[in-house]
Amino acid sequence: MSVRTALTAAALTGGLLAGGAAPAFGASAATAAPTSVAAFAPADADRDAATVSVGGEGSASAAPDMATLAVAVESTQPTAKRALAAQSAAAEAVLGAVRKQGVADRDVQTESLSLNAVYQHSDRAGSKLTGYQAGQSFSIRIRDLARTGAVVEAVTGAAGDAVRINGVTFDVADPSALRAMAREAAHADARAKAVQYAQLSGRRLGRLVSITETGGGTHRPVDVPGAAFQEGKMPVAPGEIRNEVAVTAVYELS
Repeated sequence: MSVRTALTAAALTGGLLAGGAAPAFGASAATAAPTSVAAFAPADADRDAATVSVGGEGSASAAPDMATLAVAVESTQPTAKRALAAQSAAAEAVLGAVRKQGVADRDVQTESLSLNAVYQHSDRAGSKLTGYQAGQSFSIRIRDLARTGAVVEAVTGAAGDAVRINGVTFDVADPSALRAMAREAAHADARAKAVQYAQLSGRRLGRLVSITETGGGTHRPVDVPGAAFQEGKMPVAPGEIRNEVAVTAVYELS
């Protein structure tokens, strides 16, 4: 074999070492290649990496645009039939009153129905059945906030002593915009803290690695108890609805 033919064969043999079994003399070449590559590999980029983890809090407030009225209708009578009939009549009177105030049927929902025996207790005779109490509770959504007082007055005047106002909750119909504003504030708060920590450590703030919203956030409607409606008292200041968000953010420091 000529010298040129031998060199060509050796070159072909070297080209096949990466994909198939190599002869004994090729083992040292195959071993040498990775060693050579490793010698020039860049240093681990994360070896000197530093991060800062900070918490951020944000809140947003808005005026309420709706109210939900909690109403109960009860009647106690000697028999169950009469109690149910009286309670039904009172409920119909309440529903008719709220319709006249412009409240749509879709905004009135029955929350509970009940019929309970009423007993009189004494030390001598023990328990004695004296009648039955029938009850029904409603939630009434008032979309025109300015009519809240008028609706309350209409309800309380519709069925006399059979009606009980359990309270009013002022809220916003769509809290998503309020929650988005609170998230923006929480994100900005976390970043401002991270910038300060970067400056204090003599570094620059790098990319955001992760951000987590801790908990489910807090939405705070305004509740007015039923006692506020006794003796003609009416709520005049529904206040503001508040939404709060907390986050944990991790930033790289360079």
